[in-house]
Amino acid sequence: VQLQASGGGLVQAGGSLRLSCEAPARILPAAVMAWYRQAPGKQREFVASVSSGGTIKYAESVEGRFTVSRDNAKHTMYLQMNALKPDDTAVYYCQVKRTVTPTYTVWGQGTLVTVSS
Repeated sequence: VQLQASGGGLVQAGGSLRLSCEAPARILPAAVMAWYRQAPGKQREFVASVSSGGTIKYAESVEGRFTVSRDNAKHTMYLQMNALKPDDTAVYYCQVKRTVTPTYTVWGQGTLVTVSS
């Protein structure tokens, strides 16, 4: 099973980017889709998530600047990132996690976001 993350790139501070993550439709029922990121030399951290029912959560560091959404018809999750800061520079990974039987966690390959000052 593969998740296809895309949309990363180089942007100046204050700019915007939109990431996309497409997943196989069969793994999405009752699953949470989430974005994580890993900056150089740091641990991977949670960014945002959206459940199959539409419950949304954000990390405090991105609240008010990032917007996560999910299009179930296209089996795709998006992350609209505005007012980007150099501290947002990281590889962004998408994840699909299901905590009811059958349980599983699937990761995408990551897309690099670089924010220049």
